[in-house]
Amino acid sequence: MNRVGPTDAVTIGYPGENAGLRFRPGAREKVGAQASSARYWKIAITVPDLDMACALLRQTGLQVTEPHQFRDIAYMSHLADPEGHVIELLQHTFHGNPKTAAGNPELPLGGGARMGLITLRTSDLEADLAHCRDHLGMRYLSRQDVPDLNFCLHFLAFTNDTPPVADLDAVENRQWLWQRPYTMLEFQELKSAVQVEQVPTDVAKAVVGIRLETGHSIPLS
Repeated sequence: MNRVGPTDAVTIGYPGENAGLRFRPGAREKVGAQASSARYWKIAITVPDLDMACALLRQTGLQVTEPHQFRDIAYMSHLADPEGHVIELLQHTFHGNPKTAAGNPELPLGGGARMGLITLRTSDLEADLAHCRDHLGMRYLSRQDVPDLNFCLHFLAFTNDTPPVADLDAVENRQWLWQRPYTMLEFQELKSAVQVEQVPTDVAKAVVGIRLETGHSIPLS
């Protein structure tokens, strides 16, 4: 990971076409875990070997959930930063399938880690798609519906890549997604009565917005 930035901030990012996180001094109060109505949800880091990544994190004393295959979506695990923000770990391939690379315990997270996703919640998907896909020119790569849990996941990126299967709902595209060498934007579309807050007060002091390479911003308030 690279650390660069002005004196009042530090930017942390991964090599290649990946997003960077810029940290600035802010309020000292703990933010805590986000409510389901908060706009910001999480970042996700993709890795070739999730079991090794979790084992290495636990060796440092961090609490990491047991890796598990979530539906036909991903082999995943979760932890939180000191302020309570969720960090998701995604393996490139489903549990039981061949890994894209052997993990190396001498490297952070076993090597090959990338910031795969930045995730926002939405209760107005059409407005977000109109902004990101139609206005900013991001490509819509995948749709992953989880009807029994009342949400649907939507993935976009600045890329000319074409998924292996044209159907946005195709399960065959999902492992391909977690192997992309760039950061994607994920929207969790809420289908329940929960409405995403216009002003996410529980994270407003910690997260201001997402700035895209085009110079546009996706506000969180």
